Amino acid sequence: MSLEQVRKRIFSPTDLDLEKTASCLAGVFSNSVDYADVYFQHRTSEGWHLEEGIVKNGSYNIASGMGVRTVSGDKSCLAYSDEVSVKALQQSVRAARSIASRGGSGEFRTPVQVKARQLYPAINPVRSMARDKKIELITEMDHFTRALDSCVKRVTISLSAVSDAVLIMATDGTLASDVRPVVNLTVHVVVEKSGRREEGYAAAGTRGPLSYFLEDINGESRAMRLCREAVRTALINLEAVPAPAGQMTVVLGHGWPAVLLHEAVGHGLEGDAIRKNASAFAGLVGEQVISPLCTVLDDGTIDGRRGSLTVDDEGTPGQKTVLIENGVLKNFMYDKLNARLMKTASTGNGRRESYSCMPIPRMTNTYMLPGKSDPEEIISSVDHGIYAVSFHGGQVDTASGKFVFTSSEAYLIEKGKITKPVKDATLIGSGREVMSKVSMVGNDLMLDPGFGSCGKAGQWVPVGLGQPTLKVDSITVGGTRTS
Repeated sequence: MSLEQVRKRIFSPTDLDLEKTASCLAGVFSNSVDYADVYFQHRTSEGWHLEEGIVKNGSYNIASGMGVRTVSGDKSCLAYSDEVSVKALQQSVRAARSIASRGGSGEFRTPVQVKARQLYPAINPVRSMARDKKIELITEMDHFTRALDSCVKRVTISLSAVSDAVLIMATDGTLASDVRPVVNLTVHVVVEKSGRREEGYAAAGTRGPLSYFLEDINGESRAMRLCREAVRTALINLEAVPAPAGQMTVVLGHGWPAVLLHEAVGHGLEGDAIRKNASAFAGLVGEQVISPLCTVLDDGTIDGRRGSLTVDDEGTPGQKTVLIENGVLKNFMYDKLNARLMKTASTGNGRRESYSCMPIPRMTNTYMLPGKSDPEEIISSVDHGIYAVSFHGGQVDTASGKFVFTSSEAYLIEKGKITKPVKDATLIGSGREVMSKVSMVGNDLMLDPGFGSCGKAGQWVPVGLGQPTLKVDSITVGGTRTS
């Protein structure tokens, strides 16, 4: 979608246009500030929720608004409105510029449209499938899931589609627009056998149309494969035994287990944590910080991925940044504010949940490059340990890098073989320490299925992550079985 199309979506039928916006934004310099921007957003969203075989909830929402941010030194001020008009913009500018009455070195530069490669279709996915077809899809998924196994007692399915049209204008001459589609499909099941109840979960998503879930994957639609995966994990958990406890070797599966990398390492590489010296990685550029087998990137330029951004929420084109190369710390993720204060350039990681939120440094798609080891070789090298395939929750202290993560699917490794499934294996450690103990890296890099969301400072944004199979020589495992 062109700038002109985005402009019409946001400004029509208001009395605003690009020229009036530029004039209002220039007025921020009646007070001395370093930088200012205005962020317009128009969001269309729809969701469907099925439970107990019944579509219990359907929602459709249209929302729009704008946020004006001013920056003076390391201070920021945000004024926002859910009304898009000249009057509202003028009021927001007056409120936002109150951050500074003296000092500042900013100037207004004529806005020039940012050129960036389109990474996803500029569509409204809400309109990509008829309402009746959406209801039919989740109803068929419910029937299919229940038919997979007699142990299935409860099925919950959610389908959502969102289209965000954004327009950014900044005093540094930035003028950028983007249309961001996101679709998600989740399946949650409860199974019961011999009085024991367990859960299973599967989800997927993309920046594209809802037809993504109808695509054929080895003779079965992606939607039905999600149903099968949710039931599979639930049935495995029915057979799971208590997890062992103690120090042991852990093999992290490929794909979603990179949530540990995301949380325990990635957040510590965001520019605000570095600037404030609130990260275990602060001041370590050029030093060996994790295993030399590991190279970690943040890449917002992957076509169609959930975390990708044609432009970030400050109008900077999406970028691919090498964070750690062969274990050596190379770079951090920056927005404009923290980049300026650290005397560097934005890496396209300035992100915000909505127009009512301040942009801050956030990850996009964060992943580790593959190594040379065959995954079977990695498993066979372990005499006794845990194979962690997926996680469902955890906590991380960014400043220290310490984490606690609980598995949703994990297995014992005994004498080089995957044996019994284990329940609620909890991994405890610090990001740097654990990643320094990586002794084998698989050749099987996989990105997550496209359902990740990251929370920070009360804001949630879509992200992607991934990794190959990893062998970690020693991690503290919390469990209920001691032998």
